[in-house]
Amino acid sequence: MSDIDIRNNLAAVKRHIHDCAVRSGRVPDEITLVAVSKTRSLDEVRMAIDAGQIDFGENTVQDALSKIPELKGSHSQWHFIGHLQSKKARQIPGNFHWVHSVDSLKLAQKLSSAMLNAEEDTSINCLLQVNVSAEPSKSGLNTTGVVPFIDELLQLQLPRIKWRGLMTIGVQGDDASSRAAFSGLRSLLDQCQREFGLEEFDQLSMGMSNDYPIAIEEGSTMVRIGTAIFGERNIKCTG
Repeated sequence: MSDIDIRNNLAAVKRHIHDCAVRSGRVPDEITLVAVSKTRSLDEVRMAIDAGQIDFGENTVQDALSKIPELKGSHSQWHFIGHLQSKKARQIPGNFHWVHSVDSLKLAQKLSSAMLNAEEDTSINCLLQVNVSAEPSKSGLNTTGVVPFIDELLQLQLPRIKWRGLMTIGVQGDDASSRAAFSGLRSLLDQCQREFGLEEFDQLSMGMSNDYPIAIEEGSTMVRIGTAIFGERNIKCTG
């Protein structure tokens, strides 16, 4: 895709996010656009950066590490949004600022250990992935397991981890079911805030190219958009 296409697409998506937020009585600036750059070329990501995009989402460590080291001076923020194997947690420090897909104590512990062993004295922002729609094909905690899971996490007192909120994936091609999932995640976040009093536990990562307007209406603070920015993918992700 050309520079002008990406620039125009980004501008259109940002305008739409702004309009959706205003119609919902929300402040547009509280919604972060994460441009999903999985399988996209380094040049395409550079084009998006030149167009003013800051936050990027990657689904695999292998694909991400073909780009992130080349873009160290760009002040980009990198989000890991796919299923993360605990054995690859050691590759997160120094590359990613956010992990959206924590769904096990083992992964949480591996991430904390990796951050402790990193050269930089920094923390990682983490979201818990929740399978609100209970689809067998999706990763994530079930809704009833989230509160006890957070209770266990807090008891572990894992260093260098900032627990920031929840993430889910809508139901593809079913707006009503997606809305129900997004509304359910928002209610679950409210419940967690009441029960645990976590000051920074306020992020909802939900909504993609086909359903982000609904997600914004239901309270999303992070939308993960790839196709609407970069066009249809012609390379399948394998790792």
